[in-house]
Amino acid sequence: MKNAATAVKTSLQNQSDTRTIANFYAAQLQPLCREKKHASSAFALVRSIHGNMITSGFRPRSHILNRLIDIYCKNSGLVYAKRLFDRIPQPDVVARTTVIAAYSASGDPKLAREVFDKTPLSIRDTVCYNAMITGYSHNNDGHAAIKLFLGMRWKSFQPDEYTYTSVLAALALIADHEMHCGQLHCAVVKSGMAWVKCVVNALISVYVKCASSPIVSSVLLMDAASKLFYEMPERDDLSWTTIITGYVKNDDLDAARKVFDGMDEKLLVAWNAMISGYVHKGFIFEALDMLRKMHSAGLKPDEFTCTSILSACADAGLFLLGKQVHAYVRRTEEEIHVSVHNALITLYWKCGRVDEARKVFDNLAFKDLVSWNAVLSAYVGEGRINEAKLFFDEIPEKNSLAWTVMISGFAQNGKGEEALKLFNQMRLHGIELCDYAFAGAITSCAVLAALETGCQLHAQLIQRGFDSSLSSGNALITFYGRSGVIEAARTVFLTMPCVDLVSWNALIAALGQHGYGAQAIELFEQMLNEHITPDRISFLTVISACSHAGLVERGRHYFNIMHSVYKINPGEDHYARLIDLLSRAGRLLEAKDVIQTMPNKPGAPMWEALLAGCRTHRNVDLGVEAAEKLFELTPQHDGTYILLANTFAAAGRWDDAAKVRKLMRDQGVKKEPGCSWIKVENTVHVFLVDDTAHPEIQAVYNYLEELRLKMRKMGYVPDTQYVLQDMEAEQKEYAISTHSEKLAVVFGLLKLPRGATIRVFKNLRICGDCHNAIKFMSKVEAREIIVRDGNRFHHFRDGECSCRNYW
Repeated sequence: MKNAATAVKTSLQNQSDTRTIANFYAAQLQPLCREKKHASSAFALVRSIHGNMITSGFRPRSHILNRLIDIYCKNSGLVYAKRLFDRIPQPDVVARTTVIAAYSASGDPKLAREVFDKTPLSIRDTVCYNAMITGYSHNNDGHAAIKLFLGMRWKSFQPDEYTYTSVLAALALIADHEMHCGQLHCAVVKSGMAWVKCVVNALISVYVKCASSPIVSSVLLMDAASKLFYEMPERDDLSWTTIITGYVKNDDLDAARKVFDGMDEKLLVAWNAMISGYVHKGFIFEALDMLRKMHSAGLKPDEFTCTSILSACADAGLFLLGKQVHAYVRRTEEEIHVSVHNALITLYWKCGRVDEARKVFDNLAFKDLVSWNAVLSAYVGEGRINEAKLFFDEIPEKNSLAWTVMISGFAQNGKGEEALKLFNQMRLHGIELCDYAFAGAITSCAVLAALETGCQLHAQLIQRGFDSSLSSGNALITFYGRSGVIEAARTVFLTMPCVDLVSWNALIAALGQHGYGAQAIELFEQMLNEHITPDRISFLTVISACSHAGLVERGRHYFNIMHSVYKINPGEDHYARLIDLLSRAGRLLEAKDVIQTMPNKPGAPMWEALLAGCRTHRNVDLGVEAAEKLFELTPQHDGTYILLANTFAAAGRWDDAAKVRKLMRDQGVKKEPGCSWIKVENTVHVFLVDDTAHPEIQAVYNYLEELRLKMRKMGYVPDTQYVLQDMEAEQKEYAISTHSEKLAVVFGLLKLPRGATIRVFKNLRICGDCHNAIKFMSKVEAREIIVRDGNRFHHFRDGECSCRNYW
């Protein structure tokens, strides 16, 4: 009995010692559970305490183990937490929930779900479900969160306010229909939590986000959100900012302002939401007024405020005001946030101060991807493409946007080959290709007239699922239009799931370039009927289409309504199109009158359009007047000399034509040589007038002679008036027979299979005799021949041309 009593006493003593040691370790760990700063020191300390437990032989029970796991998880020690968790024979629900939350927070909901699924149903509780639902929500998997929530209710677990807050946040990720919001709203009401502030805030957020979906009625959803907001017995900061932000995002600034004005104490985030909304809608002065009122209320602008205001200044061209904001930030902030610096870079380059934007960038202590891309966009936007490429090469970690900006920059600045090379490098570097990168590459194909390459990119677009992309679709319309495949351009437009003003403008321009003026006008009128407001580009394209088709009155009508109806002031380019429209039609005195009554001093494009009309209609006197103006404005431009010399030659004034050519030589002005090219079997073949350099030129001349005999039998007579030098009749006939476009077309007829379309490109305007000859060639050979000259496309088929001899 004595031995037994001693054993019991010893056992009780040991239990007391264990409890004391456990309490000691618990006291040591308790502060670390609340530690949120200095994670590295907390991590080192918990490892030290844990190591002491192991070396002392202490075997912690579940509450100590749970505390260790919790501290490891909170201080970047997930690996240690998992090792400790795995050594527990039967971890309780607290440990499991802690690990589930940790895996979710680290961005690995799959591992979190494995732990959740291994948690026996008998020990699961609402908190465990909440951790998993929250994990899915934070990792943007709304569907999985909703599915788990439904499973939780089916297994009779009672959701609490945190459950509903988390599941509503998940629903906000995927809700695209009023019914989705209504169903969960009903569940909240039935649960008795319709008056819990955090739950109602989450409901309002769901309605607000669902209202942004293009397939729902945003008005009904925002009304539901507003009703919830105004019925709340007590609102917090989140309630006010959520409803204001919701109205702002759904473009109802009046409703947002009404709520904002009803706030007793206006929060900085609410001010920022209103300012950002005004900036986004282009109401710059309203945004600036809000900034002044905010300052009067004693609130100091933060980085979000400054970023919005600087963006407003950049969009409105308010450079001086932007500089004042810059000075204010430098005066009041010890450390300027990188987002403000990035907004400053954008302000300077959009206001034409690229070098100052670069200085802001160079002075940045920390540069993020936005900083690099902003400067790159600045160089590209200003057309300083060589500097852009050097800067692009300096970017340490290029993201998809940087590659895309550089590809688009090359394409827009006429460097199509460089753009396509960069696109291929992007692919080789394993950078994810986006629809904008494809759009840049396709635009390059339009610049290069690389039809086969562009078609291959189109196929890859479809393969990757980018065929519904607006930017890619617009690029394809332009590409097919510039490559001579007008039906493909029309098909792309008709099959796009949604189109914007750029889409309409691109197809109108393509139709005009191909001589389908009536169809271009019809499309423009259709655009107006669909209540799409035209911009200055729209009028450029439709007036140009009228010019190519000789539709003078329609063109004048569109020019007139630009300002009278749409309040768009015509620019120099619009006047140039109008003068071209009148000059092509032979209404030269009207064209001159337009030049003389312009509000601004006419530039070279206006006089050049008039001179071209004088050349076509042989008005020598007016042509000389126009040329004299051009010699003053652009003395080194070869086109003026050529047009004037041709005007004299067409009138038979050979001596005057010779004098102009001599003046051209004396001034050191070199004529751009006329050339035509055609692509055959992946090789571009270039031909010059009277070509002798091409390796197969003799075969071309032989076949051309055969064609000329057949064409003469059908009525073709060489038009020697297009020979611009005085020579014998036989010499004139030979001179026009060797023009580059004829040689390129004949080479295509020789090399391309029967039935294939001949596509020839020429850098200058096609001459009248070549135009007539190619009409006969298309009939003799029963082939479609497409020639793109310096102005437009000509589709030759069965002896006719799409331009109807008006070009």
